[in-house]
Amino acid sequence: MSESQTINILRQMFKRLLNIDVDKQVLEKLAPVVEGFMDRSSFKITNETDKSHDNVLKAMLCSMLVHGWGIGMHPHNSPANDTDGESLEVRVSKDILIPMNDLQSIRYIQKDSERRVKKALFEPDQNIRIRNSIDEILAEIISKD
Repeated sequence: MSESQTINILRQMFKRLLNIDVDKQVLEKLAPVVEGFMDRSSFKITNETDKSHDNVLKAMLCSMLVHGWGIGMHPHNSPANDTDGESLEVRVSKDILIPMNDLQSIRYIQKDSERRVKKALFEPDQNIRIRNSIDEILAEIISKD
């Protein structure tokens, strides 16, 4: 059985960016992260030309993942304390991959005493707010005429 394209890209990125060989089991665990993001992204492949763009995006995501690995963001680097010396606890949800539009709409986060997210305030995108402001200004100008 041949390996997936994502695993091959990840293997090459580890070799080229970090000069290391990573076990196949690790690559098989990392590949679904990239593929999950690709599946949840807001664009879909419509023709053969777009497949090349899809591959470029996949390669960029793999390189970002490998870069993060290189700076210590991986399961084999689990410090007990954060940079402030506070005890560190990390929990991961399987639903952590959410659309980028949702992440961009976060405007305020309230944390509890253990520094966990207690409340998040989502607002419309800044572009939507700007368009609404422009529409209001134009409406005022029209009403004055």
